[in-house]
Amino acid sequence: MRTSSKVLGVAFLLQAVTSLLSGVILKAALIVPGNISETMIRITNHAWLMRANILGEVATAIGIIFLAAVLFLTLRKQNEVVALIALGLYILEASLLAASRIPALTLLRISQEYVATGQPTSLLVTGSQALDAMDFGYTLLMLPFSVGAVLFYYLLFKSAVIPRGLSLWGLLSVSLVLIAAVFAVCGRDVPFVVFLPYVPFEFVVGVWIVARGLKGVSGDTQASLELHQD
Repeated sequence: MRTSSKVLGVAFLLQAVTSLLSGVILKAALIVPGNISETMIRITNHAWLMRANILGEVATAIGIIFLAAVLFLTLRKQNEVVALIALGLYILEASLLAASRIPALTLLRISQEYVATGQPTSLLVTGSQALDAMDFGYTLLMLPFSVGAVLFYYLLFKSAVIPRGLSLWGLLSVSLVLIAAVFAVCGRDVPFVVFLPYVPFEFVVGVWIVARGLKGVSGDTQASLELHQD
C-alpha cells in the first residue's frame, strides 16, 4: 500500500524535473533576452537543443496529465466535483503547453532560414512574432494551472494525506502565481520573485511523498493508484 501511494510523489517529481529542464534550463540556453537576432542565431547553431526543448515540453504536458489523474484519484473522496474541475483545468494547461510548441517549431525554421539567407532584417519581425506567441502560450497556461492547483491543494489540505503545512505552502504560493498570471495575461510585467515561493514546492512535496507515503488513503484509492501505476 505504501509503495502504491508513492505514485503521487513520483508524479510530482517528474513534473518538477521535466518543467525545470525544458521550460527553464533549455530555454535559457537558447533565448537571448531582448535580442531576437542573437536568439535566432543561437537556435540555428543549437537546433538539437531547440528540438530537445520541444520534446521536453511535450513530455511535460504528458506529465501534467499524469499528475492531474493521480491527484484526482487520491482526492476525489474529498469532493469529486472540485477534483474533476481541477483535473479538467490541468488537462487544459497541458493542451495549451502542447499547442505553444507550434510557434516554437516555426521559430526554429525561421531561424535556420535567417542564418542561411544572410540574416535579412525582414525575418527578424517574423521570428520575433513566433517568439512572442511562444512566450504568450507559457503565460496563458498559467491561468488554468494556478486555478486547478488552488483546487487540488485545497483538497490536499482538507484530506491531510500529507502534512497540512506542506499543503498550505502550496495553496498560498500558487495563489500568488494565480494573481501574477492574471496581471501577466493583461500585459503587465510581473517580477520573477513572485513565483519563487512556489518554485521548489513540487519537488519538495514529491520527495516527501516518496519518502513517507500518504496518510489515511482509502483502500479504493490505493487500488486505483495501483492500477494507474501498472
